[in-house]
Amino acid sequence: MKLERKSIDFMRWIKVSSFFSISIIVISIFSILTRQLNLGLDFTGGTLVEVRFKNPVNLASVRSILNEKDFFNNNVIVQHLGSSHDIMIRFQSDHNQDLGIQVLNALKHGNDENVKIRRVEFIGPVVGNELKESGILAIIFSLICILLYVSIRFEWRLAIGAILALVHDLIITLGIFSIMQIEVDLTIIAALLTVIGYSLNDTVVIFDRIRENCNYKPNLTLSPDDIINNSITQTLNRTLITSGTTLFVVIALFTYGGTTFHGFAIALCLGIIIGTYSSIYIASSLALKLGITKKHFVN
Repeated sequence: MKLERKSIDFMRWIKVSSFFSISIIVISIFSILTRQLNLGLDFTGGTLVEVRFKNPVNLASVRSILNEKDFFNNNVIVQHLGSSHDIMIRFQSDHNQDLGIQVLNALKHGNDENVKIRRVEFIGPVVGNELKESGILAIIFSLICILLYVSIRFEWRLAIGAILALVHDLIITLGIFSIMQIEVDLTIIAALLTVIGYSLNDTVVIFDRIRENCNYKPNLTLSPDDIINNSITQTLNRTLITSGTTLFVVIALFTYGGTTFHGFAIALCLGIIIGTYSSIYIASSLALKLGITKKHFVN
């Protein structure tokens, strides 16, 4: 392994990246507190009705029919489910055992006699709150485990940098969801946990290379900034190739996976882009701010 003195000076842009990240985080937190997150039925409770039409159906016509029958008083969400023949209707309201029959009758009279109910599900508010708490606990528990793992494997300064970079990724991703009012359900929690693992993997690769460079020539007079710049430069091709190929898969999932997977794919796409940025600029720079030096890596 060759330790290059000439490399991309990533640490030169610490002040710019810090200002950019802090600004986006402030905007994200402000949006989350004011606009709040658009929580789905998994968290708010309500009734889901899935119907299938013989002929392709337009969402606007379905919304018009439901609006005429006063269903929109219950805060209704209408969207395609995989194809133009399948419709998912979500009612954020109290449980009504006859709701599926009422929707079926309304759609038959207003649009198509050949319409069938495929599924009717109800999620109570108590279950929704439990799912919300479980999702938050899952994210917090994963961050604690990561903090312990990185502290044991590397050094506590790097562990703090890695955790703050992950928190940075989560806040910005949720902030964008809040700004765009994209529905947040259990699939989004799964995507956020996936993003945590993906971003951490990139960060650990860089940390491993930093440690290797420090142990390669421990007496070489390079500053911590130079070592970090060398390490990020050496792993940059791997980072970009991994991120690029993963993005291709996520874009394919968004394009061909149907509306059910749109939120999941968007969360992964945002997480990959933000996670790659934070692995390069946030995690290592935070460790520098905490006073990391070469001696903390030399065995």
